[in-house]
Amino acid sequence: MQKLIVLLTALFFADFTQAQPPNVVVVLTDDQGWGDLSLHGNKNLSTPHLDALARSGAQFDRFYVCAVCSPTRAEFLTGRYHPRGGVFSTTAGGERLDLDEVTIADTFKAAGYNTGAFGKWHNGMQYPYHPNGRGFDEYYGFTSGHWGHYFSPVLEHNGGLTRGKGFCVDDFTNKAMDFIEESVKRDQPFFAYLPYNTPHSPMQVPDRFWKKFDGTELKMRNRYPNKENVQHTRAALAMCENVDWNVGRLIKKLKSLNVADNTIVVFFHDNGPNGSRWNEEMRGRKGSTDEGGCRSPLFISWPGKIKPDTYVTQIASVTDLLPTLSNMAGINLIGTKPLDGIDLTSWINNPQKESNDRIIINAWKGKVSARNQRYRLDNMGRLYDITNDPRQDKNITGEQPEVARKLSLAVKDFTADALKDYNTTNDGRPFVICHKDYKWTQVPARDGTAHGNIIRSNKFPNCSYFLNWTSTEDKITWPAEVQHAGKYRVYLHYTCRKEDIGCRVQLQFNQTTLSQQITKAHDPPEIGAKEDRFVRVESYIKFFNEIELGIMELEAGAGELTLTIPEMPGNRGIEFRLLMFERVED
Repeated sequence: MQKLIVLLTALFFADFTQAQPPNVVVVLTDDQGWGDLSLHGNKNLSTPHLDALARSGAQFDRFYVCAVCSPTRAEFLTGRYHPRGGVFSTTAGGERLDLDEVTIADTFKAAGYNTGAFGKWHNGMQYPYHPNGRGFDEYYGFTSGHWGHYFSPVLEHNGGLTRGKGFCVDDFTNKAMDFIEESVKRDQPFFAYLPYNTPHSPMQVPDRFWKKFDGTELKMRNRYPNKENVQHTRAALAMCENVDWNVGRLIKKLKSLNVADNTIVVFFHDNGPNGSRWNEEMRGRKGSTDEGGCRSPLFISWPGKIKPDTYVTQIASVTDLLPTLSNMAGINLIGTKPLDGIDLTSWINNPQKESNDRIIINAWKGKVSARNQRYRLDNMGRLYDITNDPRQDKNITGEQPEVARKLSLAVKDFTADALKDYNTTNDGRPFVICHKDYKWTQVPARDGTAHGNIIRSNKFPNCSYFLNWTSTEDKITWPAEVQHAGKYRVYLHYTCRKEDIGCRVQLQFNQTTLSQQITKAHDPPEIGAKEDRFVRVESYIKFFNEIELGIMELEAGAGELTLTIPEMPGNRGIEFRLLMFERVED
C-alpha cells in the first residue's frame, strides 16, 4: 500500500514537471509567532494575503522549526538537524554552516534553476560560507544575525557593499521580484529565497503600518498578560502586516508575469515569537523548545496541483522542505549525507493518509525536546499530551510511562549521534578570508576580539562596532585563514573625531603589514532611536567612512589578523566597524 501511495504521488506531480519545471518561492520570516496571523484566530491584526495563500493550497497543523534563527535556516538549507552542520550560535562565526553540507540552492542550481536569496542569510558571512558560495547565483541583503537599521541601510549585493532603498523588507521584495522577472525573460526556472528579517528587533516599521497600531488596545493577550509588553506587541504586529503586504505584492507579481500557476510558494517562520504575546496560549516563545517556541505555520501553494484548503495534520519539520520541494519539482537530490527530513508530498496529495510514527527533535543550547504525533517530551523530561493539553499544563509521565520512555530514548539517541562532537562555545574554525573565487571578503567588528581598553558598542555582537580606543597598546584581532595567496586591496570603515586626526592604523597578518594615517575626520551620530517603535536592546548604528589602506600581498595559510594604532596624537583612536578585502590579482 505504501509503495502504491508513493507511486500515485509521483504521478500526481509528474505531468507538470515533465512539461516544464515549476518555479519555487520560499518566504521565511524572522521571530514571527504561529499566532501572528489572522488565519490562526488573532484578532489583533489582519493578514489577508497570507491567509489567502494558506487557503489556496496546503497548510500544516503542526510544523516545527528551531528555537532561534540560524539553526532553522541551516535545517531548511540542508534537510538535516543543525548540529550536524556545525551551527552552534547566532553570531561571531557560530552561525556558519559547515562547507561539506549540500544546500537546497546547490540542488536546484544543479538542476538548471536560477537561484537567488534576498534578505537575512545568517549562515556564514565570508566566502565560501557566503550565499554565493552555497548555491545562490544572486544575493542581496545582509549575512549577519540582525541588522541595526531598517531604512536605507548599508547592505550588500553579491559581496560588495551597497545602500538599500527604503524599508528593507520592501527592498528585499523588490529585488526578488526583479530577479523573478529577469528569470522569466531568460525562460529559466527560478528558486527565490526571501529570508525576511522582521519582526526581529529593532522594532522599526513604516508609518503606514504603524498608524493602525499606535496606541491601540489589544483584543487578545498573552496567556500571562503581566509578561507582555504591549508596545512591543504593537510594533511586532505592525511589522507582520508589512510582511503580509509584501507577500501580497509577490503573488501579484507572479500573476502579472503569468507564472503563478507554475510556481510553488512556501511560507514559514524561523522560531516562536520574540515577545510574550498571543500565541494560542502555547507554552514557550523564541529560545524555547516547547510548542510555542518551535511551532510555525507552513503554507505550500501550487495552483492546479495542490487542492485549495488542504489541511495536513501529519507533524512535519523544517528539515522536510528539501526532500519535499525537490520531489515536487522533479529534481534529484545531489547530497550524499542522510537527511533527517522526509518527503511530505504523499500527505499533501492525500491529507487523510495515516500519520506515521516519526519523532521530531527540537534542540538548542542544551535543551532537547522530542515530539511525536500526539505527545511532547520537554527538555526537563516531562511528558504532555499536546492533542488534549496544548498549553502543556499537565505532566503525564506517570500515566504514560511507555510513551515517555520511547521519547526519552529518542532524545538519548539524538544526543549520542547529532550532539556527539557538537561544540556549543567555540569550534576553533578561523575566519576564511581572501578566496580566489570571490572578489570580496568582509571582516566585521562582530567577529573580532577586543584587547585593552576597547569595548563593543553593545553586548550583542551582530551589527556592533568597537569604540574607546585609548591606547597604542589596544588592538583588535581575528583568527583568520587566507584561502588563496594573492594581492588584496583593503578598505577600513571608521569614525574619527576632529581632535584625533593624525592617528595611524596598522593591519598585520603574519609577516605582512599595511599602515595608513587617518587624515579625514568623520564623527557621525548614532542612528536608529528615532525610528524605533520600542526601545531596543541591541546596538545603534553609525554610517562609517571608508578609507583605502592599500594593497596587501598575502600568502595562503592561517594566522592572526591584527588591527592596531601605533601612533595616536589625540587621546583616542578610531571607532571601527569593518574591513573589506578586494581581490586584485592571484
